[in-house]
Amino acid sequence: MTKRSLPFRDLFNRHPGVTLGPSESYSEAASVCLDRHHISPADFTIERGNSTLQTIAEWETPSERIRRSWANETDRTTNGAYGLALAAIEISDNLVAIGRAENGTGADYYLGPANGSLEDFEQCFRLEVSGVDHGGTNTLNNRLRQKKEQALAGKSNLPAIAAVVGFLATQILIADVELK
Repeated sequence: MTKRSLPFRDLFNRHPGVTLGPSESYSEAASVCLDRHHISPADFTIERGNSTLQTIAEWETPSERIRRSWANETDRTTNGAYGLALAAIEISDNLVAIGRAENGTGADYYLGPANGSLEDFEQCFRLEVSGVDHGGTNTLNNRLRQKKEQALAGKSNLPAIAAVVGFLATQILIADVELK
């Protein structure tokens, strides 16, 4: 079985809500996060409900300059997680980022169908993302619960999805947020 590539580079080409600058930042940050724990290429598992997708993440070894630029662990992990989560939701659900979410919405991005309308927010989802540099499945599941609660508390009636990227664990957990 051939594993799909986890396409976290060049997001700006497929996600209309991500421009070149953030796309490059997400890719650089992800490469530093991944390279701290693994050698490219690395197997990556995406768990979406009852489905599991096996993918391969590939990156170039970051230069010392790039490593220094991403020395802040919080920024590095957050931005790297955006890149991998957007790539994962693209291949698991055929959704792409159509814009950043406003503060207070309980989300980081608005998602829409690939090749869909950028104007029809009624078809959109909110995406809440988190990254975990260290930790295994239990850590990721705990963070996923937190992110689902955060999305649920957001001031928006759009359906929401939460995604947690585990760089050491090479796992991405994606779950729908059940609105009350």
